[in-house]
Order: sequence, then structure tokens, then C-alpha cells
Amino acid sequence: MPQKKDLPSTLERSGQQAQETWSKTHDSAVESYGDGEQAHRTAYASLKHSFEKVDDHWEPKDKKGPSDPRAKQGAEAAREGKAETYGGVDAYGNSKQELLQRARKLDVKGRSTMNKQELAKAISKKQ
Repeated sequence: MPQKKDLPSTLERSGQQAQETWSKTHDSAVESYGDGEQAHRTAYASLKHSFEKVDDHWEPKDKKGPSDPRAKQGAEAAREGKAETYGGVDAYGNSKQELLQRARKLDVKGRSTMNKQELAKAISKKQ
């Protein structure tokens, strides 16, 4: 596993399991694709299936799976940016009420009129 200083800052503040998930996937991706954007993207895709970004760190999800429309698509479509992403906020695994509570804590303006996708996007921008 890379040293803590080599991890992205949000992972430095996350639990060991999140760090290991990202690190192992990243190391494997580096062997396949070389060190660079594709290795980072692959590691984050793997991380987002089991963890959700909350504030400035990653927390385990209640249920494994994609967190947003881009994560639900295949790798090629994700690389091409054909679907929306919510920066690690789990729009599928959280209820609208849970997202509203997080938006309230972050003081997201206009949150009461937003749907789940809009809430996830707004939370992503505030974190």
C-alpha cells in the first residue's frame, strides 16, 4: 500500500479499508495502463462502488453498487463523459431525505425544491 502521503487528500482522512481499496486498484491499474489519469480514474471507480464521499473523506456505503449515472455505465462511456457524475455522492444509495439532511448541514441554497440528482450534484460542489 502506498504511504499515506502518496494518497489523495480525501483518502488520507478516510479509513484503512477505503485506502486499501483505492491503493490496490490503483496499483493494479498502473500495471495495466501505466501511471496516470486512467489508473486514478479506475481506482476512484472501484472506490465509489463501496464508499461514498462525505465532507472531506470516504465512508463505507450500506450497499455496494454504482453511485451515479456515470458509474452505472461501462468504462468507455465513463471515459467519454457521456453521463453525469456526482463526485462520489451516492445518489442511488441515499434517500432524498438523507440527501436533504446533508444539504442542510452544508447550507445548500434552494435544497427544498431540488430532486435527488440535483441534491447530489449540489452536495458534491459544496464538499
